[in-house]
Amino acid sequence: MLTRRTALTLPFALTATPAWAAGNPLAFVLNSAAGSVSIIDMQTRQVVRTAPTYREPSHWALTRNRSQLLICDAGGNALFFFDPVTGAPLGHRRIADPYQIGFTPNNKYFAVNALRLDFVDIYDATTLALVKRFKAGLWPSHLDFSPDSRWSFHSMQNSNTLVSLDLTTLTKRWSVKVGETPAGVLWLNGKVLVCIMGARGFVEVDPLNGRITRRVVTGDGAHNIFLDTRRNILYVSNRGPGQTGLTALDPETFEILHNYLIPGGPDDIGIDPSGHIWVCLRYAESVAVLNPDTGAYSTIPVGRSPHGIFLSTLLRQKGLITAERI
Repeated sequence: MLTRRTALTLPFALTATPAWAAGNPLAFVLNSAAGSVSIIDMQTRQVVRTAPTYREPSHWALTRNRSQLLICDAGGNALFFFDPVTGAPLGHRRIADPYQIGFTPNNKYFAVNALRLDFVDIYDATTLALVKRFKAGLWPSHLDFSPDSRWSFHSMQNSNTLVSLDLTTLTKRWSVKVGETPAGVLWLNGKVLVCIMGARGFVEVDPLNGRITRRVVTGDGAHNIFLDTRRNILYVSNRGPGQTGLTALDPETFEILHNYLIPGGPDDIGIDPSGHIWVCLRYAESVAVLNPDTGAYSTIPVGRSPHGIFLSTLLRQKGLITAERI
């Protein structure tokens, strides 16, 4: 049995869980204003358990061996660990203001955007020992990496910049203005895409020098951006204020394929094996399950301000699993 004392000293590397196990798949919904994680049976679409965190769960990352789902609690200064198959809690570990997190593709480093404290921390991915702290801008928000793990990219919401770090020398490469209130970041086809909430869309940035090469309008408060690696569709969540929903685009041409109007402030998404899109509705205390072929959706009540979502069906996929490539 885990006590508070053992949870605080829990080793980072635990015994591996099989990549897939018997039982109904689960959706983990991170309720930022409720200090909890709603765990949903994906077949019955019912909340089967509500796991407490400290204050403000927001985003997630999966360990390389897929044995642990890490959920960051920025306001609580902690990482919470769950078994991604069963939903069993595996303890927690204190860490400064983890708002957005990610492992480098080579699993050498673990990056943390500390939005409240205005720094980016680079940790050793195995031990979680702090390697380097960067004061890169105001309100570090979202992040992604180059596939070769050489560079990281971090949006600074209150500096209106995108910052790139060199992870081989642990130095800052460049910082460029990209637009008002940048958020979601995604590496795609050799470029970096950054959602610009104040510009109703996203920009494409050259990773070598930070030069903006394209601008695309999607909708009000374009907040986060995702690649469906099975259907090869790019999704942008338009969180508002104003008209809210999802925009589906061709990932090569950025041609808009469909706009889905979904009230309630869509934020992070997950896509299940049937192609249905699970959408956190930040302002509606619910998750929408959208059929992208018809545009119809149903909702599942969860906690206040649902933010990030992880579907255990992702464990069936080959390759690296991140919150941005689903």
